[in-house]
Amino acid sequence: MKRATNALPAIAVLAVLIVAWWAVVVGTGSVVFPTPWQVVGGTLELARDGSLWQHIGASLFRVGTGFALAVLLAVPLGLWMGWVRGAFTTLNPIFQMLRPISPIAWIPIAILWFGVGDVSPIFLIFMASVFPMIVQTVNGVHTIEPRYLRAARNFGVSRRTLFRQVVIPAVLPQIIVGMRIGLGVAWLVVVAAEMIALRSGLGYLIIDSRNAGNRYDLVIAGMIIIGLIGLLLDGLMRLLEGMKAVRWRYAR
Repeated sequence: MKRATNALPAIAVLAVLIVAWWAVVVGTGSVVFPTPWQVVGGTLELARDGSLWQHIGASLFRVGTGFALAVLLAVPLGLWMGWVRGAFTTLNPIFQMLRPISPIAWIPIAILWFGVGDVSPIFLIFMASVFPMIVQTVNGVHTIEPRYLRAARNFGVSRRTLFRQVVIPAVLPQIIVGMRIGLGVAWLVVVAAEMIALRSGLGYLIIDSRNAGNRYDLVIAGMIIIGLIGLLLDGLMRLLEGMKAVRWRYAR
């Protein structure tokens, strides 16, 4: 009940935006930009012929694969860089140089290396999500409160045990935050990534709807669906923050 009550302001603002959208389109007499009802009709059209679920499934597969590969690399690498000073001083300048490069800039490289298909968008999604997770994990190791480490050393804990039983649990909240940021960025670049996909994905749907007959109702529908799925994915990641193993480091 409390959650439903807390959601009321957001629902009210959303309703106002939809009404304003409808009023502007009708008031200007636009024949190109769709009304909310036309977007709903386009979405139902895609749902009925099954193509909507194919596009959603393809995008989730690419984002999920690219994100999972990024997690498998970023978390161990970030822990190592944060724990070993030599690794940090050697690798951090390289990652700080690569991190600001837009994923879109990697499109020609992706096509050159992997061709046109699923591997190229997976590579772009990987590049978009790996660096935030590395940075956040390294930062998590560097910000561990010294009293945890001193207390463990006073009990004669070995460096390996200290890393496994103190450092990793202490860094878990930062790892989860990094994963949340990385997943958000990965989903953010899905349109650019799927510009070089075959004939599937929500990004492809948006580009193809624009190019094939100016179906702006489907363009807006694809954008809204991407936003809704992004909201759902962020909510799932937030559930991880409530895990007992993660919450212990927070002040409350």
